[in-house]
Amino acid sequence: MTAKGIENLLREDRLFPPTDEFTAQANAGAELYSEADEDFVGYWKRQALERITWFKEPTEGLDDSKAPFFKWFADGELNISYNCLDRHLESGGDKVAFHWVGEPGDTRDITYQELSDDVNRFANGLRSLGVEKGDRVAIYMGMVPELAVAMLACARIGAPHSVIFGGFSADSIIDRCRDAEAKMLITADGAWRRGGIVPLKDNCDEAMASTPSIEHCVVYERTKQGVPMKEDRDVWWHDLVADQSATCEPEVMAAEDLLYILYTSGTTAKPKGIMHTTGGYLTGAATTHSQVFDIKPDTDVYWCAADIGWVTGHTYIVYGPLANHTTSVMYEGTPDFPNKDRLWSIIEKYGVTILYTAPTAIRAFMKWGTEYPEMHDLSSLRLLGSVGEPINPAAWMWYYENIGGGTTPIVDTWWQTETGSIMISPLPGITTTKPGSATKALPGISAEVVDKDGVPVAPGGGGFLTMTQPWPSMLRSIYGDDERYVSTYWSQLPGRYWAGDGAKLDVDEYLWILGRIDDVMNISGHRISTMEVESALVSHPSVAESAVVGAADDLTGQAIVAFVTLMGGTESSDALNDELRKHVAKKIGPIAKPKSIIFTPDLPKTRSGKIMRRLLRDISEDRDLGDITTLANADIVAALAVQANEQRKED
Repeated sequence: MTAKGIENLLREDRLFPPTDEFTAQANAGAELYSEADEDFVGYWKRQALERITWFKEPTEGLDDSKAPFFKWFADGELNISYNCLDRHLESGGDKVAFHWVGEPGDTRDITYQELSDDVNRFANGLRSLGVEKGDRVAIYMGMVPELAVAMLACARIGAPHSVIFGGFSADSIIDRCRDAEAKMLITADGAWRRGGIVPLKDNCDEAMASTPSIEHCVVYERTKQGVPMKEDRDVWWHDLVADQSATCEPEVMAAEDLLYILYTSGTTAKPKGIMHTTGGYLTGAATTHSQVFDIKPDTDVYWCAADIGWVTGHTYIVYGPLANHTTSVMYEGTPDFPNKDRLWSIIEKYGVTILYTAPTAIRAFMKWGTEYPEMHDLSSLRLLGSVGEPINPAAWMWYYENIGGGTTPIVDTWWQTETGSIMISPLPGITTTKPGSATKALPGISAEVVDKDGVPVAPGGGGFLTMTQPWPSMLRSIYGDDERYVSTYWSQLPGRYWAGDGAKLDVDEYLWILGRIDDVMNISGHRISTMEVESALVSHPSVAESAVVGAADDLTGQAIVAFVTLMGGTESSDALNDELRKHVAKKIGPIAKPKSIIFTPDLPKTRSGKIMRRLLRDISEDRDLGDITTLANADIVAALAVQANEQRKED
């Protein structure tokens, strides 16, 4: 933190107040904010008692005696699997939990009773293989219902799970299994992706050669291409559950018992194993899922189009929706296979009412064109959400007008793997929204934008996003590394949680997330967010997506380099290059005008959809790119490196 704060350059004045009709039926009321402001611990305790079925109700709220190692509801006892399944069966066991759509076109409708039976059988199967309370279990699968079954079965018997995204390499499996000392690995023979097979079991075989803690590997048969099975170690899922009982008593768990470890990808150090416990995490997941998405369990069909391998999938595909007795859609494949209308056809088929997806996906939809959503009836949608990174105003407006029909409210959410659940978001029916702003912290959450000295910025200023009080779903530590937990999140400004994101506060005191602090550029002494320049570029009608980085420059310290993907049918040209540079200067000022623009059909992204700006910086400065095997589209990197090299020669 070498600068006082971050420049606030981009302005947005469009306002979208909630309709009277939506407000009249909204789950959340404005009184929640005042209740939480008066007593945030009491507010969260009420949510915990009302939304969770406890075996032993907690009498304690927050224990901050060993801060920053906070505890919530520590004397309470519960089981998350019970809360997601058992308590719903008597009144709603025949209700659909998941409408599942496989990429090749196969479908399954799984009721709560069927899901419960599957979870119980698999939990008994895990116990038969020696998995006990406290043992860590790694899960490496595609988007099949059995991934949720595996998680819930682990939770049922008290074995913390570590889900590894199915797009990761064998090295990623090794790192995570070694760090957690995983006793078991659950996988599938393969997963479907754009018509091809991701070789999950092959990657596991490679990884298990270097992970001696793994005693058994359970393999779900999905793609049926034939995989080697090692005797006494590998077990087929269907064989394991064939003779198991559909009754398995849930383990009684303390609220602070470990539920799962989820690793965040590290770029310079080993991945961090984020630890989430049981009672506080479920409180945050169930509360925010109900309030932010205005869930009506009896009528809504909800679709979080993320992957369960990320925290979004943990909280808003598995634990939050199931705890709230919701019917959800789960889809195995990509949104452009076999055609670019795949998501819209699924929404039409199942009458989806709530869609939660990523700005990266929205910008891809923009690039493909409106003809694809226009092929389908999307009138069932009543609420839209975005997650994953800041959404630029142009993408917000496209989403609102072309998917929401110009009437459907949007909840733009900010949160992290570490926070466990949504922290900053509009509440539909209450909040007047602005395109591109996550608006304000939710009830019970206290967020402040501060300068480098920890002083809150005035409205109109930019700085660093922090949290000033604990919340139930927060991480408890980094697995096996308490010192790294403290130094990463609590040492920059004592008494504040350090989010690692830049943010600004507008004149209405709305929060605008500017992206990772590492993505802030220093241009002639001005700290400028990459997000603001990207938003200015995407506001041009020719631009579908952009990524901006600061490259070393002898004159200005850093110079702005923009990588731009154009709308379908638009051709790149020198004239368009000049036009875009002038457009940025007009929107946010000459200081933000890119020094160079590189047109590209795609941007390097992780398999979760995040743009890899680190790689773009390396490309811009002609540095070694390192390992790119975990990218969703590694082939684009070489092409960009050639283009950047040619650009440098011209400059």
